[in-house]
Amino acid sequence: MSGTYTCTVGPAGPEPAPAGAGRLAALVGPDAVPPPLLMLLGMVSTQVGAAIATQLFRTTSPGGTTALRLGFGALVLLAVARPTLRLGWRTAGLVAAFGVAMAGMNLAFYTALQRVPLGIAVTIAFTGPLLVSVAASRRLRDFGWVALAGLGVALLAGLLDLGALAGSGSGGTGRLDATALLCCGLVALGWAGYVVLGKAVSTRLGGSRGLALGMAVGAVCVLPFGVAGSGAALFDPWTMTLGLGVALLSSVLPYSAEMAALRRMPARVFAVLLSLEPAVAALVGLTLLHETLGWPHLLGIGCVVAASLGAITGRPDRSG
Repeated sequence: MSGTYTCTVGPAGPEPAPAGAGRLAALVGPDAVPPPLLMLLGMVSTQVGAAIATQLFRTTSPGGTTALRLGFGALVLLAVARPTLRLGWRTAGLVAAFGVAMAGMNLAFYTALQRVPLGIAVTIAFTGPLLVSVAASRRLRDFGWVALAGLGVALLAGLLDLGALAGSGSGGTGRLDATALLCCGLVALGWAGYVVLGKAVSTRLGGSRGLALGMAVGAVCVLPFGVAGSGAALFDPWTMTLGLGVALLSSVLPYSAEMAALRRMPARVFAVLLSLEPAVAALVGLTLLHETLGWPHLLGIGCVVAASLGAITGRPDRSG
């Protein structure tokens, strides 16, 4: 999952770059890199990190993978952002809730990756922030985009047998089992909470500082699951090396790339490009994990991407 929360994934568009993002953005290189390319690199980095995480399942549990990602990610971000620990009770509560949402989201995501292809897991999860972004809308058009996203999820979950609907025996995708579907739903719910709480934390602390503190809380929350599920294997040098790679690829580098891109491109363009993340996940899954998706799956991904793009482009541009 992407490390960016101040940039609401979906039609609502991204928030302005937070204070302190400059140090993180500097990690990705010179401003000569075109912003769309930075966005693409950030999305590819996120999904490559997820692909590498699946290799950790040979020695660790999803809890162990989550603990390594959030733990190493927090250490890097805390060192770069240097957040203050002088928080009021309300701010501290928001940071704690944000960290819990982050822990739950990532734990459910890695559990889902044990059962479903990367492209399917990311696409179903993507509906969480999409629903958040249209939740306050009363426009009939936005309800249509939600319905299109729901159709996409039904196709991905195998709840629609297009072969049967067409009167042929082909076109079935195979249903996701109940556990896999529940995990994907929990990721979507967690990502929605991550967006809402992350925005509140960013308003109070600044994006990079809030993310660093929230990730630290998330790492502490998930550590017992990591130890219980992985034991001493969690501290194996090779496992920890892979965990560091996942943290850098899935959290630090994407956040830095997206912040650098956001400083130099309109918010709506940023949101449109970010809507392509499910397609990037499917492509990375095919390339690195050899996960071949059937045409109903691809159609489902297309429905979710189209719903996000439609909701974004159908709104007035307030990015300035």
